[in-house]
Amino acid sequence: EVQLVESGGGLVQAGGSLRLSCAASGFTFDDYAIGWVRQAPGKEREGVSCVDGSDGTTYYADSVKGRFTISSDNAKNTVYLQMNSLNPEDTAVYYCAAVPHLDTLLPPRPYEYDYWGQGTQVTVSS
Repeated sequence: EVQLVESGGGLVQAGGSLRLSCAASGFTFDDYAIGWVRQAPGKEREGVSCVDGSDGTTYYADSVKGRFTISSDNAKNTVYLQMNSLNPEDTAVYYCAAVPHLDTLLPPRPYEYDYWGQGTQVTVSS
């Protein structure tokens, strides 16, 4: 059974940092692209970042380039999202998601992910 479990969300002031973690199980990490997708109230889901588990290639949305860093520890089947210089527009529920990396062009659009975690809330106060 595929499982994705996020952790690390919380409340932070503008300009602060958070690190999200996604522990993955039930599939071969190297065969998947693992990404972070966020959804703010009243808005559509937005792909934030993605890492190809096979070769470590990373992708970022323009809105987070230079501020967020995605990384993976294949030995631990865990993906991280380091978020720096947070602003109130980053407030959202952040989901970890996965899709076989050969099933889609990378980075995947949110609807192209096959598996999802339960989400973790990130709130940035001004």
